[in-house]
Amino acid sequence: MHVTSNPAVAAPMRLVDRVRAYVALTKPRIIELLLVTTLPGMILAADGWPSWPVLIMTMVGGACAAAAASVMNCIYDRDIDAVMVRTQARPLVTGAVSVPAAWVFAGVLTLFSIGLLAWGTTLLAAAMAAASIAWYGLLYTRVFKRHTRHNTVLGGFPGAAPVLIGYAAVAGTLSLASFAFFAVVFCWQMPHFWSLATKHREDYKRAGVPMLPVVVPVRGVALRSLLWTYATVVVSFTLPLTDDRIGALYLVVCSLGGLWLLFEAHMFLRRASSTPDDPHPMRLFHTTVAYMCLLPIGIVLSVML
Repeated sequence: MHVTSNPAVAAPMRLVDRVRAYVALTKPRIIELLLVTTLPGMILAADGWPSWPVLIMTMVGGACAAAAASVMNCIYDRDIDAVMVRTQARPLVTGAVSVPAAWVFAGVLTLFSIGLLAWGTTLLAAAMAAASIAWYGLLYTRVFKRHTRHNTVLGGFPGAAPVLIGYAAVAGTLSLASFAFFAVVFCWQMPHFWSLATKHREDYKRAGVPMLPVVVPVRGVALRSLLWTYATVVVSFTLPLTDDRIGALYLVVCSLGGLWLLFEAHMFLRRASSTPDDPHPMRLFHTTVAYMCLLPIGIVLSVML
């Protein structure tokens, strides 16, 4: 599908509006959530609070890597975004940012993020950031998202990569604990994204994107979300087995958060079974966000205290 620029933005833009348009391409809310999972990995590797230079360079480098992947995603998805109500106001659809300018922006972010991580942290962290950009910005966006219902699962690897990047940035290697937390974040992404995709399933259907809620009845989506929620909670209890610094405080947070998450996943399935046209999937979505904010806090406090 060919996307034309909106004539309404043909006039010169104010600098502040142009900056906002470029920031919007980076999907800041996704970056915030990714950085939340980066810090626990760093604290595990440092056995406490990491040095400020490494912390700052890892966070800035990781944020720029995520931003680069998001900009590439916006570039390739501009045809899809143009027909989805939720995304019709994105800068590449409205013409607020041109495609060549977006490519330059993505390239600068990519080079800066990889260079900063390689110079200020470790080569392993930089290599994983580069792989994540390529996986999400190119492979997921161009192949998985458009051609398979398993796109969310296949796209889960770069989504959980900040855990490993954070650990590698400090230690230059990886550990069982970092892989355990990576597995938690990986499993968590399925109920998180499927609940959101259920809310916007008509948009995805209109765009021809085979997201799970488009190709599977709502009850099937809710059932799969529940199974992945159980996987998330079960795997979360393996962290104390991989690192003895993760103790009672984490287990309390993990248990209470896990029960809350499981409750909402069960309720999603119940609503999907009784009222499939209105299953209120955003209740589970917002619970997944809260859970992924609480769990890192439990890890950080356990190690620090």
